[in-house]
Amino acid sequence: MTTFKFDMMQTVALAAVVLFLGYAVRRRVPVLDRFNIPAPVIGGFIFAAVALAVRQAGVLALEFDTTLQAPFMIAFFTTIGLGASLGLLKKGGPQVLLFWGLASLLAVLQNGVGASLASALGVDPLIGLISGSITMTGGHGTGAAFGKLMEEQYQITGAVTVAMAAATFGLVSGGLIGGPVGTRLINKYKLRPGNPDAHAPEAATAAAVAPLDAEIDTEPTGEAPTAFLLLQMLTVVLVCMALGGLFSKWLGQFITLPGYIGAMIIAAVVRNLADATGAVRISVRTVDDIGTIALSLFLTMALMSLRLWELLDLAGPMVVILIVQVTMMAAYAYFVTFRIMGRDYDAAVMAGGHCGFGLGATPNAVANMTSLVERFGAAPRAFLVLPMVGAFFIDFSNALIITAYIDFIR
Repeated sequence: MTTFKFDMMQTVALAAVVLFLGYAVRRRVPVLDRFNIPAPVIGGFIFAAVALAVRQAGVLALEFDTTLQAPFMIAFFTTIGLGASLGLLKKGGPQVLLFWGLASLLAVLQNGVGASLASALGVDPLIGLISGSITMTGGHGTGAAFGKLMEEQYQITGAVTVAMAAATFGLVSGGLIGGPVGTRLINKYKLRPGNPDAHAPEAATAAAVAPLDAEIDTEPTGEAPTAFLLLQMLTVVLVCMALGGLFSKWLGQFITLPGYIGAMIIAAVVRNLADATGAVRISVRTVDDIGTIALSLFLTMALMSLRLWELLDLAGPMVVILIVQVTMMAAYAYFVTFRIMGRDYDAAVMAGGHCGFGLGATPNAVANMTSLVERFGAAPRAFLVLPMVGAFFIDFSNALIITAYIDFIR
């Protein structure tokens, strides 16, 4: 069988083309847009399926130089760190901290359930973590990052492939169960909006399209970047990545962490120092643009190079774990999120949104909440709290929780 090897630049160029293939398909298949399936996931899976078909037919095997995949990943998580402003946390008040705590507790439970079920089903507990908060709370970006870590450091064959499949399953499931959970709570307790004329705050709307899941075919809010501003923010990102690499290397002496953690922490420090001193003005829109581009290329490269044949032996156990995760998410949102967040109308809308957020992505959560408020009325508190946690804060606590589980298992 003939093998064709793509060099570094050819791989990136192909990723860009496959990315726009994903956009084209999503525009023509409404159900993909309805469930907020990211274009890199669509294009990447299509390409991976075609590559699998030609390989299985003995026609052609494709190999890729993914040297730039890690820098793109680190750049994306660096932009997440640059969005983690303590000023936003103060603006959201105690409700943001409370929901952050609930989301973090869910991540702990997801990993406990995933690892326990994996062991009971006779597969490596790390596969259970991949079907836990790595992909459920973390989504495709975190899944690809930790999947790569597990393949390289723990020799878990097919970890990235499992992560992408699990993240996509969660994304669709979160979109399916959020509306019914919220509607059931609203009808059962006869809840009504506290202020029917209220609208979601602009900050929440902006947070809802954070770079973790934002798409580049939509126009973001904020100041349009000039070449100078773009270069300035790119310099900030690159400096944070460089310093973060040194910080990650130092942290690596004590604990196993994915490569992006150091850069994300340094970026958060830089953002809050910039806010406090005014030395550098962080352009949120420009940083988000950089993060969106980096994530899009990183995810596309990760998905188009999937070895789908590695998924066959794990398909059965993984489906069992994911069904349990979806069931637990619905129960957690119904019995825990709703009650802790206040047992009122906004709490019910947040519970519906948490299903999308806890099984995949912040935009899924916003879509769930939007479907509820269009029917029952505005929920401004829900639209402030949930997107803020999903866009800026959960990645920090989730990464620490995942790392603690990995170190405990290994």
